[in-house]
Amino acid sequence: MIEKILIVGGVAGGMSAATRLRRLNENAEIIVFEKGPYVSFANCGLPYYVGGEIAEREKLIVQSAKALKNRFNLEVRENSEVIAIDSEGKKVTVVSNGESYVESYDKLILSPGAKPLIPQIKGLNQATNVFSLRNIPDVDKIMAYLAAKESKSATIIGAGFIGLEMAENLAKRGLSVTIVEKAPHVLPTIDREMAAFVNEELIKNNLSVMTNRGAVEFKNDEILLDNGESLQSDLTILSVGIQPETSLAKSAGIKLGLRNAILVDEHYETSVKDIYAVGDAIVVKNQLGQDALISLASPANRQGRQVADIISGLSIKNRGSLGTAIVRVFDLQVASTGLSEFQLRGLKINHKIVHVTANNHAGYYPDATSIVLKLIFEPESGQIFGAQAIGKEGVDKRIDILSTAIKAKLTVFDLPELELTYAPPFGSAKDPVNMAGYAAINLLLGQSENIQWHELAAELAKGKVLLDVRKPNELAKGKFKNSQNIPLDDLRERLNELDKKTEYIVSCQSGLRSYNAERILKQEGYKVKNLDGAFGLYSKVTKELLD
Repeated sequence: MIEKILIVGGVAGGMSAATRLRRLNENAEIIVFEKGPYVSFANCGLPYYVGGEIAEREKLIVQSAKALKNRFNLEVRENSEVIAIDSEGKKVTVVSNGESYVESYDKLILSPGAKPLIPQIKGLNQATNVFSLRNIPDVDKIMAYLAAKESKSATIIGAGFIGLEMAENLAKRGLSVTIVEKAPHVLPTIDREMAAFVNEELIKNNLSVMTNRGAVEFKNDEILLDNGESLQSDLTILSVGIQPETSLAKSAGIKLGLRNAILVDEHYETSVKDIYAVGDAIVVKNQLGQDALISLASPANRQGRQVADIISGLSIKNRGSLGTAIVRVFDLQVASTGLSEFQLRGLKINHKIVHVTANNHAGYYPDATSIVLKLIFEPESGQIFGAQAIGKEGVDKRIDILSTAIKAKLTVFDLPELELTYAPPFGSAKDPVNMAGYAAINLLLGQSENIQWHELAAELAKGKVLLDVRKPNELAKGKFKNSQNIPLDDLRERLNELDKKTEYIVSCQSGLRSYNAERILKQEGYKVKNLDGAFGLYSKVTKELLD
């Protein structure tokens, strides 16, 4: 018997499932339904088409229905929306060109993806200059508007990944761009001190950033904000998030979970037999086994391939996702993997943190640039919870390594053991990942104690003294209030200026010299903790204790 497999939704998850199924089942009947006009397109490339880096619209279309038929013998039906599932009769109802028909199946794969979250804002339905961006028809509307009307200003509502990509690309088109974000900082998926570098980069490139604000009304070319302010905006992009597109699954009686996403088992099967689901619409497990929504292309592609393997009888399991992601913001790269400090604090999971600042390649080789790497881990076992990194180059490499380490269940004790490629143009003999491992191990072995930037004020309020071990010429560029200064190189000769009854918080520019000072002082009997990330990190996120 020839098996008939229907796939609802193309792009990453659906097309990966379809092509893998064909490679494993030459005689199966495989039909893909896509409600839009393009079954396989590069939605991650859409902002760069707006900005002109991707010059040709055709480059966004990865595969056509005709090409998929020729190479994989897939029947792809574009502009065909599946509107109902009869799970008992194993049939779906499809609407195309205003007419409906029924198609039977042996196995059904749902890959409906997610849709933009459209908030209920007064005047939105009447606004003609407000757009969202999820697919090619969306970008066509934006490009047509830009071509038809001279636009000088743009507002991005929402400072997530897509919002920042659109902000950059509209700015490169010459528009004056304002970003409005409801959260306390841009890129809410990363932690506040890391997002501070992004905020600085946006301002450096002449963008206006407004946080802790939301839009409450659209009125012609004016946006009214919840704090009473208003903005003039020729073009507005709504980028406040996405939500799983699961209305079809819900109407079929399939069980839903977190934020109405589809619940699947370790074989991607839903609560209804012979119906599977993959991609942005499903609930996944994070590395702690907790439910999560991770809407990214890489997991969707993997899930599509895996569900094809499972349907074909191969022994494959759904092992969850980490949410590894990266975004470019002008000259800055920002990447993360796993859980953030904010998430772990919300879950009340005990954790430790180190920040290291190191060069992307050997410092003596031309054009070395700094990477700030944040590592989050369990205080006893050294299990890696997550990592975030900021820099101009080499950020992707370091986060990819740490993502692999989390998947492989390595701990911080394994990170110094990683033998990474080294030659002066490519890296350093001690890579930033190795350095993060060393710093974490020092904490776990009791060789160092640290506090985070947000703990400093409380620690000083207890009577502790901040000891800055930078050189005087560095202090001239910025320093802490009421701090004591002894340069590291002079510390051994000036110990008599310190009091062993006093507890010290030691700082430098990045945390390396202050760690060396901590080791000197502890061995001389002083009570010392290191300010993690030191002045360089603290001064990016707040000026509270600075002169």
